[in-house]
Amino acid sequence: MLLLAALLLPAGGAVASGVDALRSFIAATASAQGEFEQKVYDRKHKLTQEASGTLAFSRPGRFRWTYAKPYAQLIVGDGAKVWVYDEDLNQVTVRRLDRALGSTPAALLAGSNEIERAFKLSDQGEKHGLEWVEAQPREKETNFDTIRMGFGFSGLEIMELADSFGQTTVLKFTALRRNPKLNAALFKFVPPKGADVIGD
Repeated sequence: MLLLAALLLPAGGAVASGVDALRSFIAATASAQGEFEQKVYDRKHKLTQEASGTLAFSRPGRFRWTYAKPYAQLIVGDGAKVWVYDEDLNQVTVRRLDRALGSTPAALLAGSNEIERAFKLSDQGEKHGLEWVEAQPREKETNFDTIRMGFGFSGLEIMELADSFGQTTVLKFTALRRNPKLNAALFKFVPPKGADVIGD
């Protein structure tokens, strides 16, 4: 279960260093909308899971992350809480936004401008035509050990998330639009009738 991503169009058409590209993204991107493909690999680099869907966010703290395949799941951040709805189980998990975000991908992409309070950033150079930046959470009690992001001329193209279980989740983004006008209703969630609600 993952959270958000978005688009950066580097100023002047040139790709800056990874850290500069991420800082520019935080400063210049208030909202984004697009599609993603997700693959999860185990510690032996074997593919264990594939998924796809759509995403949207409006900074700070509002996002909608929809998994369409292989199963339906919806994650909504409304600015105060994060709601996770599993359609098959008809179950909703809810947490306070500050607890759910912390040092996570959502904090990197949909959080506030104070990104470097939560993460230590380092340039990782150029590889496969992308400029890479690595973000390490300053807090130790997180699900992710490192988060790497690859920026190209089209913006943020890839995120790689290494977790404490030795798994790597790779997110590739397509059809991303920066700063679209988004309906506020996208970031509101009401538990379906009869759903089990667990959490805060």
